[in-house]
Amino acid sequence: MELLPLFLTALALGLLGGGHCIGMCGGLMGALTLAIPADQRQGWPLWRVLLGYNFGRIASYSVAGALLGSLGWLIQDLGLGQGLRVLAGLLMIAMGLYLANWWAGLTRIERLGRGLWKHIEPRARKLLPVTRLPQAILLGSLWGWLPCGLVYSTLVWASSQGDAVLSAGLMATFGLGTLPTLLATGLLANRMMALLRKRLVRITAGLMIILFGIWTIPGPHTAWVMGGQHGTHEHPATPHSGH
Repeated sequence: MELLPLFLTALALGLLGGGHCIGMCGGLMGALTLAIPADQRQGWPLWRVLLGYNFGRIASYSVAGALLGSLGWLIQDLGLGQGLRVLAGLLMIAMGLYLANWWAGLTRIERLGRGLWKHIEPRARKLLPVTRLPQAILLGSLWGWLPCGLVYSTLVWASSQGDAVLSAGLMATFGLGTLPTLLATGLLANRMMALLRKRLVRITAGLMIILFGIWTIPGPHTAWVMGGQHGTHEHPATPHSGH
């Protein structure tokens, strides 16, 4: 049962980050929709391609989670696990501050991924226009590497669990949490954008992510939140010892 809070946290991060998702990927999602031939932009043909995009995107999150989860295991094996947890918590707090419109410093972290994205974007453009499902999945898998502070902060948090498989699963769950926002189209997208732009909604989402960040940072408060369980293990032997 110790895994349940982790997966619920990952899902909540995806859901609460909806405002950032629309800002970062809403325009891209619209462009990808327009890249579908006009006669396929309705009904099941449209949804099949949209789901293909997002399947590929979430798959790339999982791959990144597995890669960084392996690195997180190595870092914990070197006795630096608490440092990684502190970094993950601070990044999550920065994301909460960004969502609440209190501090935009997280956008500087997104610049770190722009070098990689410059090499990926030309390959993604070659897949347009999208006419087949495998094409949509491949394009989505490239889209998943778009520089994004929300993804980066969640990725570091997931990798701090020190287990490649668990990290991959957490990133997949996070990706599922972003689906409602990124699948919304037309009038529904406009309504969702209006909702996510409301100050109270943004502040509430930001505060909740800040609390997740504080919970992630090792310390006495973590044991208190978890009802007396210790959350600062240096060498988790199994995925169950992440928190």
